Amino acid sequence: MSPFAVKAIQLLLSLSLLIVLHELGHFIPAKLFKTRVEKFYLFFDVKFSLFKKKIGETVYGIGWLPLGGYVKISGMIDESMDKEQMAQPPQPWEFRSKPTWQRLIIMLGGVTVNIIVGFVIYMSLLYFNGSSITTNEDIPQGFAVTEQFEEYGFRNGDHILKVNGEPFEDVMKINKYMFLRDVSSVEVKHADGTIETISVPDDAGTKMFQNDTHFPFLPRQKIVLDSIWDGYPAQNAGLLTSDKIISLNGQDIVYHDEFERLAEANKGNENILVVERANKLDTLRVIPNDKGTFGVTFSRKEVISQVGQTKVEYTLGESIVGGFGYGYNTLKDYASQFKYVFTKKGATKVGGFGAIGNLFPEAWDWVRFWETTALISIILAFMNILPIPALDGGHVMFLLYEMISGRKPNDKFMEYAQMVGFFILIALVLFANGNDIYRWLFE
Repeated sequence: MSPFAVKAIQLLLSLSLLIVLHELGHFIPAKLFKTRVEKFYLFFDVKFSLFKKKIGETVYGIGWLPLGGYVKISGMIDESMDKEQMAQPPQPWEFRSKPTWQRLIIMLGGVTVNIIVGFVIYMSLLYFNGSSITTNEDIPQGFAVTEQFEEYGFRNGDHILKVNGEPFEDVMKINKYMFLRDVSSVEVKHADGTIETISVPDDAGTKMFQNDTHFPFLPRQKIVLDSIWDGYPAQNAGLLTSDKIISLNGQDIVYHDEFERLAEANKGNENILVVERANKLDTLRVIPNDKGTFGVTFSRKEVISQVGQTKVEYTLGESIVGGFGYGYNTLKDYASQFKYVFTKKGATKVGGFGAIGNLFPEAWDWVRFWETTALISIILAFMNILPIPALDGGHVMFLLYEMISGRKPNDKFMEYAQMVGFFILIALVLFANGNDIYRWLFE
């Protein structure tokens, strides 16, 4: 089976499960408060359904348009836009006849279930599978850091000891912390053995986003040639993939970051490259092209083989606490990065079903599947609570207004708000999936 098909099946299975559970979050409190539910649908049944069956007063079905799902609750202005029903006098079993607090619980039910599902999955994964973390012992060569973070005082070969004064065990998470968390100080151990506490500017994460730098800290990589590009300066100078690079411009080099720094410093000029070939040293002269490119690719196998992982096991109690913390931080991090959506660059990175599908692995892996499902569940909770009419958050916004003011928005206003919200959602769906198509065609 092709990787695309595997990802597509995982996406469909995950979304189907989460949609059904989300709608159950509305369905169950509606039933508890004796509110009639006319339909319970997975996907949308525009014009026709793939399957439907009436049980009691509710029609259960599967639509053909896989853009979500819904429950149709009597006496509620929703995506069905059932104006005829709303024109009739309110009935005791209708949503509009229920106390405000009951209607609020019904509307918050879907988001609540998505949050709970995400947290429970994380707890279960920790209990049954534990977690794998990367400690300083797992990356003996330390980190290579970008120029931005060198300006703050970090150095190549650093090991991360503490963040904001707290011991930092899973050091590979430093990139996420820098991008999304409020990091004010980092204690590091430099390659020469000295320990230093470095202050991090408040705008460090914003600069990472502006520079497209998602991984300013990467395990330091020994320099090993992987390929030489046809027709580029390195090939013209006679460099071979079997060569071992010893020095560049008179300075000995061991790591990839050292090569990049020296090459950048001499950009556009002749570079003297000393290599070991067949147990002998040879000197090559390389003049980069007008873009400063040598035309070489360095192997990642070396760094991957050097980075180890430490397995952490959890008791039931530890998995509950750890899973709750992981779920909370996942929600917090997603909310933190949401601010970038409203920038020009951020808007181009918004993705639709293609981007979500790419979160899944190319080969079936149940652990990865559940990890991704938990993440999507929390994302759905966050997106659904946004105060946009036609989303749960829009209904909650109007209910809170009613509870505070004591006045209920009139039905005509709610109809128009629902229509506006619906068109906003359609526009967002088209925009996000349009970005996916653009990236697929041109990137």
